[in-house]
Amino acid sequence: MTPDLKTDSSLGLTPLVTGIIEDAQTLISQQLTLFQSEIKEDLGRTKAAAVPLIAGAAVGLLAAFFLCTMVVRFMVYEWPNLPEYAANGIVGAVLAIGSGVLFALGTSLLEKIGVRSQKIISALKENVQWKTKT
Repeated sequence: MTPDLKTDSSLGLTPLVTGIIEDAQTLISQQLTLFQSEIKEDLGRTKAAAVPLIAGAAVGLLAAFFLCTMVVRFMVYEWPNLPEYAANGIVGAVLAIGSGVLFALGTSLLEKIGVRSQKIISALKENVQWKTKT
């Protein structure tokens, strides 16, 4: 004789569905925690990118000052006083190039931060949509 095995499908299905829902909630909670830590890390990188941007702005203002001084001296002294004009032009051009390099560095750092954040947000939205479907 074979033993009579009785299986209750409601007892097996309810814990399974409950476990799936709890796992989904845990996954979303863990992703939110990861998202928070990524935001904190991105804030640190944003601060690091802000330093060259601010330095670039300061150097750019200084470059503008020297370039304006160059134009003024050129107009006042015209061609006979070329050495003073040339000196102001060289200093202003070097500062302008330095400002451009600093701005390019800061901009590239900010672009890298934006790409990572968008990937995290899209993954989080996908998981929330999956959770709401079940």
